[in-house]
Amino acid sequence: PLPSEESVDLLLQACEAIAEAHTLGIVHRDLKPGNLFVTRSSDGARVVKVLDFGISKTTAADDAAVTGGAGLLGSVLYMSPEQLVSARSVDPRADVWALGVILYEMLAGTTPFAGDSSAVISAAILTRTFSKLSDHRKDVPDGLDEVVSDALTKDREVRLSSVEAFGARLAPFGTDAARASLARIRGIVARARTGRPGD
Repeated sequence: PLPSEESVDLLLQACEAIAEAHTLGIVHRDLKPGNLFVTRSSDGARVVKVLDFGISKTTAADDAAVTGGAGLLGSVLYMSPEQLVSARSVDPRADVWALGVILYEMLAGTTPFAGDSSAVISAAILTRTFSKLSDHRKDVPDGLDEVVSDALTKDREVRLSSVEAFGARLAPFGTDAARASLARIRGIVARARTGRPGD
């Protein structure tokens, strides 16, 4: 388990990359710790890079054939309930779920749903509730526990609807680096809304 502020700072960097992908109509579908690479910038600061868009899905209507919908795609521990049912029908909220699972694991040292097989894990994700973060760590702020729970709401119509919304809720629990990440996420989303090209 990592300290709360450090976890939030790192996860919000991943949110920046995913916000960029989402504005391009791409859902990653396989976010997990193994696809988040932490490196160092020239000044020594840690930089999170999101890897492996190999099973990503485009949300553009004319690109339906680009990504397959058959079979189970991704890592079950980090899959949203809707992705377990149909990988083809996912939208950005599936990535919000995965980011919520990753943050939970960073803070608790375990994933919210576990089991000894993909079938058991899938059943847990679809039907069971998970232990609150505070059951694992008493030092996690109550509000942060609530944000993670909102990202892990099974009903995607009720779940946090975007990486920007997730980031806005998370940033107060990080350092100035988290708030800088949120500002960049908002800039990415604003550029996409106005149709301005990136920097």
